[in-house]
Amino acid sequence: MFDTGHTGFMLLATSLVMLMTPGLAFFYGGLVGRRNVLSIMTQSFVSLGITTIIWFAFGYSLSFSGGEGGIIGDFGKAFLRGVDLNTPFGDGAIPEYLFFAYQMMFAIITPALITGAFANRIRFPAYLMFLIAWLILVYFPFVHMVWGGGLFAKWGIKDFAGGIVVHNTAGMAALASVLFVGRRRKGDDVPHSIPLVALGTGLLWFGWYGFNAGSQLKVDSVTVTAFINTDIAASCAAIAWMTVEWFQTKKPRFVGLLTGAVAGLATITPAAGFVTPGSAAFIGVLAGVICYAAVSLKNKLGWDDALDVWGVHGVGGALGTIMLGLLAHEMINGQTGLIFGGNAKFFGLQCLGILISSAYAFVFTYGMLWIINKITPVKTTESEEMELDESLHGETAYEEAI
Repeated sequence: MFDTGHTGFMLLATSLVMLMTPGLAFFYGGLVGRRNVLSIMTQSFVSLGITTIIWFAFGYSLSFSGGEGGIIGDFGKAFLRGVDLNTPFGDGAIPEYLFFAYQMMFAIITPALITGAFANRIRFPAYLMFLIAWLILVYFPFVHMVWGGGLFAKWGIKDFAGGIVVHNTAGMAALASVLFVGRRRKGDDVPHSIPLVALGTGLLWFGWYGFNAGSQLKVDSVTVTAFINTDIAASCAAIAWMTVEWFQTKKPRFVGLLTGAVAGLATITPAAGFVTPGSAAFIGVLAGVICYAAVSLKNKLGWDDALDVWGVHGVGGALGTIMLGLLAHEMINGQTGLIFGGNAKFFGLQCLGILISSAYAFVFTYGMLWIINKITPVKTTESEEMELDESLHGETAYEEAI
């Protein structure tokens, strides 16, 4: 009944996207201090459990059931009601169970991205409440609006694999979180394990092929193009970031190379299945330069976005979505942009989508943190912040923390 090639590929892509959440945990874990490694890693891994439960209960339904042309769906497919092992998805090439699982992996990693912004400063009970509320109030509506036949889809806004849905919303939520919780008391916290950061980057880069190429939901020329574009953009961004930082600091920094690669991956995500490899290279260079500039601006403004979530994911997601409006090429996936087709309307819609998603994610995130803080303290105390793993979880990553 189902196409075995497409189904097999999508099972692999789903597994690759799942691997990105542990990869993110290693990436963030290496960037924080020795005494706070487990805290930040737990925030990523716990999403694997909680988000899966919520997605199965009603998240998938709110995202992909009913609500045509609207902001949110309905509960028609809650607990996978009406979906069984023989239910086809789309053109019938893959089972809906598989689409459910693939999209679930996106839902798992998106709120985990935000955690890098408030590293060392948020208490675990407050984070659990935030995770649940953010999924319901921010993530599910944007999935529905962009990919579930909702408002953005009706307008004609495109997002191949998550520039708006994943990276821009997470990045703007990160900025709101930083402004709400304030600065770390121990502002000199530095990466304790750059090799862990490298391991996390490798897992993210590897998993991103499933993230982007898998978003075509089948195997064809667009799938291959998205795969190639993903690698080209990441590579160009890594070298561009390292080069700019080398010029600024007089040293080629490994963390900069790794961060640049992630910036390139985030930036190409919305455009991966719509632009040529040449355009992907251009987008990658822009990502390395502009995301580096965004992080530098953040530092000058004194925003304590500990792991640069806004500068890498927020700015990268926005940049990639705008570049899609500029550089989309009809021969790739049937969509024209401003430069290769004079499609000013589409370019304007892409910019509008970013403006709406940025404002929505920022306001709702700040508001929910304010409400959560009325229920339970959000920010850690000074003593908790110094040794977060031991104080909040009763565990330490290393036998001797120094």
